[in-house]
Amino acid sequence: MDDFRDKVVVVVNTASKCGLTPQYEGLEKLYNKYKDQGLVILGFPCNQFANQEAGAASEIEEFCQVNYGVSFPIFAKTDVNGANAHPIFTFLKERLGGFFGSSVKWNFTKFVVDRNGVPVKRFSPVTKPESMEAFIKKLL
Repeated sequence: MDDFRDKVVVVVNTASKCGLTPQYEGLEKLYNKYKDQGLVILGFPCNQFANQEAGAASEIEEFCQVNYGVSFPIFAKTDVNGANAHPIFTFLKERLGGFFGSSVKWNFTKFVVDRNGVPVKRFSPVTKPESMEAFIKKLL
């Protein structure tokens, strides 16, 4: 995360076979519109929800690029809950618990971290990326 110091960061757990997968398009639009102002979107594919991200890393990356033109960073497949949860999600969940507790409930849960590395907002899976724009603009 040190690479993203002084940036506004959106961390999102993603999946290729989810009803919310089209959110990749909105995330990419936000990224392209604001990356020069300091926005970074970090995608973390996750297969913990209904086996909706079962592919290999190369398949996931190709899917994102071919179908949605994704140019923001997509990381290796990651657990967001449980004993093997990635430390970034453990940290974000501790700081920004959700409506039903601190676990991530589904794909495309979005966490926003300000330029100082402070988690400031959690958006539900059904929140469309374009609905986050006004909040992100204030942080930029």
